[in-house]
Amino acid sequence: MGQEPRTLPPSPNWYCGRCSDAVPGGLFGFAARTSVFLVRVGPGAGTTPGTPPFRVVGELVGHTERVSGFSFSHHPDQYNLCATSSDDGTVKIWDVETKSVVTEHALHQHTISALHWSPRVKDLIVSGDEKGVVFCYWLNRNDSQHLFIEPRTIFCLTCSPHHEDLVAIGYKDGMVVIIDISKKGEVTHRLRGHDDEIHSIAWCPLPGEDCLSINQEEDSEESAVPNGKVIAEAPVTKGCYLATGSKDQTIRIWSCSRGRGVMVLKLPFLKRRGGGVDPTVKERLWLTLYWPKNQPTQLVSSCFGGEMLLWDLTQSWRRKYTLFSPSADGQNHSRIVFSLCPLQTEDGKHLLLSTSMDRDVRTASHHALLLHHPRLPCAEGLLSSPSAEPSGAGSAAAGWAGGRGLRGGSPRFCLWTLCWHPNKEGCLAFGTDDGKVGLYDTYSSKPPQISSTYHKKTVYTLAWGPPVPPMSLGGEGDRPSLTLYSCGGEGIVLQHNPWKLSGEAFDINKLIRDTNSIKYKLPVHTEISWKADGRVMALGNEDGSIEVFQVPNLRLLCTIQQHHKLVNAIAWHHEHGSQPELSCLVASGSNNAVIYVHSLKAVLESNPESPVTITEPYRTLSGHTAKITGLAWSPHHDGRLVSASYDGTAQVWDALREEPLYNFRGHRGRLLCVAWSPLDPDCIYSGADDFCVYRWLASMQNHSRPPQGKKSIELEKKRLSQPKQKPKKKKKPTSRAPLKQESPGGNEDESPKESEKGAPLENGVSDQDQDCEDDAREPEPPFSGEPVIYTVLSSGFEKSKITINNKVTALKKESPKEKTEALIKKRKARSMLPLSTSLDHRSKEELHRDCLVLATAQTHAKPNAQKLNEDVSADLEERFHLGLFTDRASLYRMIETEGKGHLENGHPELFHQLMLWKGDLKGVLQTAAERGELTDNLVAMAPVAGYQVWLWAVEAFAKQLCLQEQHVKAASYLLYAHKVYEAVELLRCHHFYREAIAVAKARLRPEDPVLKDLYLSWGSILERDGHYALAAKCYLGATSAYDAAKVLAKKGDATSLRTAAELATIAGESELSASLALRCAQELLLAKNWVAAQDALGLHDSLQGQRLVFCLLELLCWRLEEKQPAEGRSCSAVHHAWATRTQGPFVQTVMTAWRGAFRVDSPEQCRDALQKLQDVKYPSATSNTPFRQAAPVYCHGNANTFLRLGCDHLRDKLGDPSPATAALKSLEAFFLYGRLYEIWWSLSRPGPESGVWVRAAHSTPSVEQNLPEDSAQAEAPSRPPSPGLSLTEESKHVLSACQRLFSEQHASLQSTQRTIAGAQETLAEMIRQHQKSQLCKAAASDSNSNEPSVAEQAHSRPSSPCKEEKNEPVSLLELTKTLTEANERMAKFPESIKAWLFPDVLECCLILLHIGSQCPGSVNQETLQQAQELLQKYSHTRAYKRYCQTLRT
Repeated sequence: MGQEPRTLPPSPNWYCGRCSDAVPGGLFGFAARTSVFLVRVGPGAGTTPGTPPFRVVGELVGHTERVSGFSFSHHPDQYNLCATSSDDGTVKIWDVETKSVVTEHALHQHTISALHWSPRVKDLIVSGDEKGVVFCYWLNRNDSQHLFIEPRTIFCLTCSPHHEDLVAIGYKDGMVVIIDISKKGEVTHRLRGHDDEIHSIAWCPLPGEDCLSINQEEDSEESAVPNGKVIAEAPVTKGCYLATGSKDQTIRIWSCSRGRGVMVLKLPFLKRRGGGVDPTVKERLWLTLYWPKNQPTQLVSSCFGGEMLLWDLTQSWRRKYTLFSPSADGQNHSRIVFSLCPLQTEDGKHLLLSTSMDRDVRTASHHALLLHHPRLPCAEGLLSSPSAEPSGAGSAAAGWAGGRGLRGGSPRFCLWTLCWHPNKEGCLAFGTDDGKVGLYDTYSSKPPQISSTYHKKTVYTLAWGPPVPPMSLGGEGDRPSLTLYSCGGEGIVLQHNPWKLSGEAFDINKLIRDTNSIKYKLPVHTEISWKADGRVMALGNEDGSIEVFQVPNLRLLCTIQQHHKLVNAIAWHHEHGSQPELSCLVASGSNNAVIYVHSLKAVLESNPESPVTITEPYRTLSGHTAKITGLAWSPHHDGRLVSASYDGTAQVWDALREEPLYNFRGHRGRLLCVAWSPLDPDCIYSGADDFCVYRWLASMQNHSRPPQGKKSIELEKKRLSQPKQKPKKKKKPTSRAPLKQESPGGNEDESPKESEKGAPLENGVSDQDQDCEDDAREPEPPFSGEPVIYTVLSSGFEKSKITINNKVTALKKESPKEKTEALIKKRKARSMLPLSTSLDHRSKEELHRDCLVLATAQTHAKPNAQKLNEDVSADLEERFHLGLFTDRASLYRMIETEGKGHLENGHPELFHQLMLWKGDLKGVLQTAAERGELTDNLVAMAPVAGYQVWLWAVEAFAKQLCLQEQHVKAASYLLYAHKVYEAVELLRCHHFYREAIAVAKARLRPEDPVLKDLYLSWGSILERDGHYALAAKCYLGATSAYDAAKVLAKKGDATSLRTAAELATIAGESELSASLALRCAQELLLAKNWVAAQDALGLHDSLQGQRLVFCLLELLCWRLEEKQPAEGRSCSAVHHAWATRTQGPFVQTVMTAWRGAFRVDSPEQCRDALQKLQDVKYPSATSNTPFRQAAPVYCHGNANTFLRLGCDHLRDKLGDPSPATAALKSLEAFFLYGRLYEIWWSLSRPGPESGVWVRAAHSTPSVEQNLPEDSAQAEAPSRPPSPGLSLTEESKHVLSACQRLFSEQHASLQSTQRTIAGAQETLAEMIRQHQKSQLCKAAASDSNSNEPSVAEQAHSRPSSPCKEEKNEPVSLLELTKTLTEANERMAKFPESIKAWLFPDVLECCLILLHIGSQCPGSVNQETLQQAQELLQKYSHTRAYKRYCQTLRT
């Protein structure tokens, strides 16, 4: 047996991405609460054969909050260095040999969530926090780099083992990024695929992508879509795989060279012991990964229930996995695994260590797929009750405050105390923090048995003893030999029948009261202890007394009045001592720091008839400086006692000689319990609130007594220096003693039971809470009591001094000061009678005077008593507060005075309450109404005063609410009084139309005109504000569908018009529906959405003619678009399929479309179509007509022509087709007119290139010319043609067809129209000048100014066409004659010629002559001659003469 103490360390922290690590040589470290424990694994542990190869060799203490990350330096010359991160915002670098801090930094401003020491760079530590900030810290040069990659919570990060600058980061939302820290955190890849928290990241141990036989074309579930923006690949990212584990139950393998996922592994739902896993139930999961070194084809992962899986990555299509220890019961973890780390022992063995929520550290070998049986168990909480099995089996049990015990059973409990059965092997009794008492069979897997009787508070003590009445009554076979006694925090001791826990437990207080005829209140019990022979029981009480009772009826033998504070521990000496009288010794400890030993030999032997009181101790053991929490007699010695105290030490005493022997100071917290080993006389176990259990040897201690004086103060400071944590919110600490106790030891006001009840939660998360939660990662505040941060000591039990290097990069900000107790206290409620209360706090003389006045008043109030004199009456009126003790009239005066005071101080609600106490409800309502202080509560109480009072109160409150602009609430109160019309009108007047309609529709008849009026009023307001859709609903609600359709059409867009047309059709408004459908089609025409336009026209049968016109227009536009270059075509046009299949002559195409799409085939159908076309009326188009109106006009005329020409049934039967022919000629002329201009522009464009109209051998630069906006007045370009420029055959074909534009009839018509326009313009100018001269004469009648005559004005205005060359004035007679002649010529032209527009003939002549001059030979001489003749004959205006003169020169 070694000399060093053995340690049971706390459980590793939960929900941390990297909370454990190991280095070669067998050194393993894990974070536990605020410290890091170092464990030697393997042969170097120095354990005896048959024991687990683990030994705690040290602890790194320095953080003040939970350690969130831990990582060793994996460089051969730095295995002694490690880094830790904590919720306190610091990152510390440690030397594990000296257990001291090398350096630290506090660069992070938020909670640090991830940490890793780079495996490539010796001095680089990378850390990330919950706000997404990453810090790179270089240890040797004391330098840092700040990186902010994504505004997301970082869950884990891992540095690349192949390149020193690459870091992979996993976020809470499932995003994974790979950054290059040498490029200021530039993102190399964003890997998207996970949809929940990233728990672990593992790099492939070998570089290159040849290590896995993954098909390069194989895609995972989402790999068909690239993972976001992939930045250009750098050589360093090629040939590298990355594995990520997420809470979404998947493992993904990523290729860094491609920036995408290549494999997805889905966790299987494995069958657990005791049942299967329901896939529909969300399981708690933490998915951690380990990629074995030099084995890239295998991957180790955790699973749902603590299982560990070995994945074979070579068979990606099968997703093959193997379970570690599949058949070994108890070898797997029982709960989720948080970390996996490899370890190489001193003898060269390779192990895999895992930490879990079951608080075990287990070893495994991934080569043999076995979890080895040796494991390191960890403490689950504060050790509150150690207990060794008395049967000699060598078993021991411990209760964990704040932890979860009884792992083999379900449900799990927060244990507080344990007690083995004295005779039955494996029977363990337990008590929990919520008052449960139960029995557990440690040799069975059955769940524990729970007593049906619960304590109201925590169970602090259990004891086995003989049964007492009524359980002791009955035969020998009907009752157990031993029963279980439990003492709870409420001060009651219950007796449980272990044979029938479902039965009722009995309170022994009733038996004590009956047996000893006690009439007074019994003290609150805090401790129970039976003498080993079972004849005597001792009860410790809250007042410090100890009562000794004798079985079987619990007769009181004596009372020990020694302690003055709550008794925490009582221990009887064992029976097998060398001196029989020692078995009568009982030791006790309380909140005082003194231990008393009493000898009850005389009392037990004399058996007194009446109880004896003992006030003098047999021995007194002084030395501790804080409360006593545990006592245990050595079973191997006589009179040797060990005690545990809040002073942080355990003391071994020689009780008979009152001498301290050995003092153990290994704990870093307050001791809670102590127990002597039943096998080793020198071995003692102790537990404290540092979550550690120590096994130490008494004879090896360097100290003999507890620290005194300054040392005691230093221990207290050490304890108080630990960070205070937030209290647990879900359950308040259960106080065992309701009253505060005082102790000279300082800070001893609470009992250890109270402080233990406020035990810290392990690992920052309450396990009980976690069992009830589905989502496992939401850590609560770490602790709910005074937290502790303590260490395991070295062989000399001397703490190594922590030295901090001066290289501190940043200082952490001080945490805000805690609120004082006064601020936390609940604010006291305001007094209802403040004046009376203040008068009762006057001087003593005044209070005595009150008593005298009150006595006098009561004496005179008796029957036949004399009346009060004036002085006493005045005193009573002045001392109104005495009305509380006199008659009702005085009380009323006091209430009125108090009420006035409340009103003056601005508390009318208190005044109302006082009046209600008085019973004057009507007066309260009237006063409140006058002051505008009516409330819902007052109105609700109004019916007590009668229906009429309530009705009046409701109306008054409604008026008050209106003044306060709470109109909806006021309307509600009017409805309470059945005033529906008033409520509706109130809402309507204040524009609450929606609420008004709801009330009216719910409370009024459907035919009530008020409802329709509301709809129409609201609809008009909405229409005015532009909310047309809602207005339409209102009109529909008022059964006015016509108005609804009209208001919908006001929007003017195609969607609104179509909806309005459909609405009108449903309502039967045919004419309105047809007009709206036509408007919708015209709007869609602008967007060239031909399909939707035809659908809109199809809403109404009367628009069949319009459909034919639109069909012709679509075909025509498609033909024009086909002639355009590809870049000039419209991309947004939506055509029908039949419009794009155009082959053959245009007329034939139109007729084919009509026959196929509109069924215009038979003679009857053709006649009907023609009739519908003739019924369509369009206004005459002018040059200012918009396209959407002009286009259908032309197509309407041509539709008649096509119908006549294309239908054999109509060609010979429908008469003269001249009107339709004129329309067709007009359309054809404008088509040629456009082509003519295109050819001209092609020749005039700077640097012409080869195209549809011209051919150019090469391009030459030319001077850019601005084309005129008005083609009729545009000057022809005078630029000579470029060398090598010639017209194409298509252009020559168009130019030869342009002869159709030279219509002499249209040229004459246009000349006549120009003459009429010129004459009208001249006449209008003459009239304006005459009016101006008349005004000037009237204004200057007294002056000698000379006004120009009408004839003189004619010189300055435009002349008539016949006189424009000479610019001679024109008389009114000549002008009238010219206009008359022109009108006569105009009347002689046919109507078909005048109805359809035609391009300007002279303009076409000029353009054709210009093209002929630029490209000689392109236009035949006959056409040129005809153009010149037309220009000579009809070019009378000045503009045309100028152009003609330019061409001739």
